[in-house]
Amino acid sequence: MSDLKKYVSRRQRTDKEFALGYEEGYQTFKIGAMLRLAREESGLTQAEIAERLKTKKSAISRMENHAEDIKLSTLENFASVLGKKLKISIG
Repeated sequence: MSDLKKYVSRRQRTDKEFALGYEEGYQTFKIGAMLRLAREESGLTQAEIAERLKTKKSAISRMENHAEDIKLSTLENFASVLGKKLKISIG
């Protein structure tokens, strides 16, 4: 187990507030990271995505770095610009 995983595990056991917010924060981070990875794999810049979505580069940056409260329609449009489809699952 990595030092980071050990730290997170220990902190979740000892800090209930951290434990409650950790999973939600991780999922938010993961969505933004997935958007960034998909964009980079497509070879497009944030500015190019923004232009195609008729928004500003700063909005794309916010989605990639702070993926909070993104509308499903925005995620679908982002995926479409990359030539991909959005898939959602409930687990």
